[in-house]
Amino acid sequence: MPRILGISGSLRAASYNTGLLRAARDAAGEGVTIDVATLHGIPLYDGDVEARDGIPEAVEALKARVLGSDGLLLVTPEYNNGIPGVFKNAIDWLSRPGSGIPALFGDRPVAVIGASPGGFGTILAQNAWLPVLRTLGCRHWAGGRLLVSRAGQAFDPDGTLQDEKVRGQLAAFVAAYAADIQASR
Repeated sequence: MPRILGISGSLRAASYNTGLLRAARDAAGEGVTIDVATLHGIPLYDGDVEARDGIPEAVEALKARVLGSDGLLLVTPEYNNGIPGVFKNAIDWLSRPGSGIPALFGDRPVAVIGASPGGFGTILAQNAWLPVLRTLGCRHWAGGRLLVSRAGQAFDPDGTLQDEKVRGQLAAFVAAYAADIQASR
């Protein structure tokens, strides 16, 4: 049974991306588990803090969840045509110390999806993740692409996915990603 850790790159309570991640969890077929994670509690990366205090507890907890997963699903907003700083910051913390990168990220299958109020969805943020994932040694799953544009029309004000077409696309995406994880084991 593939265990996927989904991480929402937004801190907003009614986030479209957290809503998309919850919908992915709900759309996961039998035998697939998607664990939902957010970035709450992860401080800004500061090398002095790392040297003085070590890795923060929230980062260690997220690392443990990554290590317990078979794959990662990054659910990314797009801010100013790129990766949100809070999301990149969390990945930067996870990559510390550098000696732990192979165990945490090395050849781990990673898929990227996202939702945005704009007309182009999160295509630029998704593309911006590629060099980061390559640097960390992840295996980017490129068997499908899912980006929700004009998210205000697809989600209700509480961030719950309402669009049945998107829900169907999401279910197909998750099924294909999970099948790839299962096949690569």
